This record gives sequence, C-alpha cells and structure tokens, in this order.
Amino acid sequence: MIEFRNIYKSFGSKHVLRNVSLTVDSGKIVFIVGISGAGKSVLVKHLVGLMRPDGGQVILDGQDITNLDEKAFYPVRMRCAMVFQHSTLFDSMSLVENVMLPLRKHKGMEGATCRAAAMDFLKRVQMDHMADKFPSDIGDGLRKRVAIARALTLSPEFVIFDEPTTGLDPLAAANVDQLIRQLSDEQGVTSIVVSHDLRSIFTVADRIAMIYQGEIRLDGTPETFRQTEDPIVQQFIRGLAEGPMVL
Repeated sequence: MIEFRNIYKSFGSKHVLRNVSLTVDSGKIVFIVGISGAGKSVLVKHLVGLMRPDGGQVILDGQDITNLDEKAFYPVRMRCAMVFQHSTLFDSMSLVENVMLPLRKHKGMEGATCRAAAMDFLKRVQMDHMADKFPSDIGDGLRKRVAIARALTLSPEFVIFDEPTTGLDPLAAANVDQLIRQLSDEQGVTSIVVSHDLRSIFTVADRIAMIYQGEIRLDGTPETFRQTEDPIVQQFIRGLAEGPMVL
C-alpha cells in the first residue's frame, strides 16, 4: 500500500500541492488526473525520491520513506519502477540490449542467460519478435512497451506510469492500456497512472483521483466520476472548453 499524507509542495511562490492525501491499495490501478500543471507528476515523483515534500509524509507498506537519504532510497526504487512519458531508451542499443541493462547492473547477469531473461520480458509485452531492432526503428507505442519491459526486469511491486499514452495513436494507446491492465490482473502489479487521456481513464482505472488547484477535487471509482454533479469534474471528464474550471 502507498499513502501520500498531507503533502505540500511549492516551487518559489507557486503552491503546486496543498495538503494532498491519497491511498493506493495493492494490486489496483489508480489514475491521477487533472489539467496540465496540476501537480500530478510532482506528486508521484515523491514516491521514488525524485522530489521531497515541503510538508507531509509518504508511506510505503507502513514505512515512512519521506526523508530517506539516497542510499536508503535504493531498495524503494527497486520496488517502485517508473515509466516516464518519453521512453528513455538508449538509441545506440538494440531493444533487447536496453532490457538487458538493468539485469546486468542490478542482478549481475551476463551473456546468454541475461539475453534469455531479457527476451522473456520482451515476450511479456509482445515485443520479442523485434528484439534486435533499435528504438529508432519502431514507433512511440512500441517504444513504450519496451520501456515497460525494462521496468519489469527487477520485478517491481509498484509501477508509476507518467502519461503513458500521450502522443500515441488510438490503437497504440489501447495496446498500452491493455498491458497496464494485464500487469494488474495477471501479475498483481500496483499501478499509478498519471494521465489526462479520458478514454484510458474510464477503461482501465480501478480508482481515479483528480487534482485541481493543488488539492484532491474528487477521489473515487470511474462510476463516481460519471455520476458526480461537481461542475469542475464534469467539465474535465467531458472535455469542455467552457465552464468554471480555471486553466
């Protein structure tokens, strides 16, 4: 279980997060949504120590990890993988070599054993048939799949997806959504998905939390979001240009 308790974060005079509390239950897919600049990515980066809160706590399975030093964060990052909006694959390496990299670095695997293990992870995301291609040879959606395979090499319990379908065509986006759902249903992976993709939100999420003006505006199931009469939430989920929302 992941808990963000009363998180505050500011950058200079800009207050990005104000007393944000959110719980992510194990094995679930939780979407954090909101307009651009709402603080969605800022919140999740606290989990892996890429940012530190000005106030509040981050709790991972009962352990307060808020103020751990870099060395102490190492085992946390082994448990919590992050898939960034841009796939961050190494262009000079083949797809299988990209996936082999963390196996070499963190598990000491080499040679044929390492490649076989990497191929198994590529197979999980239906990319083993392209193992020897390079990132420049494939599209954005397929690169996202390889990035997910690489993130899975250390068997994380929690995976953070930062805007996983941004810039993808509808078919590629649907494939990524399906993969996130499979990770939860088949492997018990807990997923936090930062997104503003309305189609993904209502087809994949178990729960949704909307951040607006630095606070949690609504936290509930997809059905809760569909039925709410909150005009701010309705404007967002309906994608309306006009309404009470301050952009």
